[in-house]
Amino acid sequence: MKKYKFILSGGGTGGHIYPAIAIANALKQRFPDADFLFVGAEDKMEMQKVPQAGYAIEGLWIAGLQRKLTLQNMMFPFKLLSSLWKSRRILNRFQPDVVIGTGGFASGPLLQMANSKGIPTLIQEQNSYPGITNKLLSKKANAICVAYENLERFFPKEKIVVTGNPVRQDLLELSDKREEGQSYFKLDPKKKTLLVLGGSLGARRINQLLAKELDFLLEQGIQVYWQCGKLYFEEYKHLNEKPNVQVTAFIDRMDLIYAAADVVISRAGASSVSELCLVGKPTLFIPSPNVAEDHQTKNAKAIVDKGGAVLLREDELDEKFESTFSMLLSDENWQQELCQNIKKLAKPNATRDIVEEIIKLVQ
Repeated sequence: MKKYKFILSGGGTGGHIYPAIAIANALKQRFPDADFLFVGAEDKMEMQKVPQAGYAIEGLWIAGLQRKLTLQNMMFPFKLLSSLWKSRRILNRFQPDVVIGTGGFASGPLLQMANSKGIPTLIQEQNSYPGITNKLLSKKANAICVAYENLERFFPKEKIVVTGNPVRQDLLELSDKREEGQSYFKLDPKKKTLLVLGGSLGARRINQLLAKELDFLLEQGIQVYWQCGKLYFEEYKHLNEKPNVQVTAFIDRMDLIYAAADVVISRAGASSVSELCLVGKPTLFIPSPNVAEDHQTKNAKAIVDKGGAVLLREDELDEKFESTFSMLLSDENWQQELCQNIKKLAKPNATRDIVEEIIKLVQ
């Protein structure tokens, strides 16, 4: 059997990194002798997370455009040229059979150069509203694996395969992990657990909301496990002194905390949405409005429109959060309905299906 070589690129946030790692892990199971290389953006979190997962990574000098005139924007043409040049060198040296992009700054120049060299490329688009990079790359990509229906208005229809988003495989069966999760995270099994997720870097508005509403939440007789993100941990770690509150920068066992949770408050990044569909817990989405094309709101609405979750926009929080959360916590019939509906939208075989599309390209 031929020894295959795969390059994967995705980064900037956990939502781009972890799908790439999930795909690499699945490919490694199919092809144990294959060679893998990741390409990321210098100084971004993929430069730490990918080596921790056991893979080599090279960094490009690239960053996204800001929404205002800045020195960084003026540097963008130089960074882009540098990244295109280095991407060509990496491709010439590594000689991959296929290049896989899961989004993020570095995937643009790398896949652009792969396309120009005739190397097969696959895009994995996590969101219901694609970013400009993937829209441009899609014209020459060989296959586009998407998580949502009706993306023909953005991508060539004949290249689209609806697979869902790659997720951690340890989330596929949580029903027998609840007690282990409660023990691992030192949670009181007699109290309901609210899990708050702000993403790997954190979410300023969700953190502000939690700090303001913490006493209200505790008055509901629950315990709070709050992942505030590494950017905000120093600001909020003192709240660990409150009974029934745990504040952390990062969660190392997502399977166990999901198993232990009764209600979830989360951003609506594509990976989080896909995970929560599998997990099937009552979920309140608070999408970030500060992302391209407001795609988190579109991600959340795709679930809410099917009766699978609750959505509050940031500008509704002061007025509606307490009444919405109280209703969600107290209405068990509504909770069950949300759980059943969100689980119907899960795509547990997404990673396997994406790997099948990659195999078609290399063979």
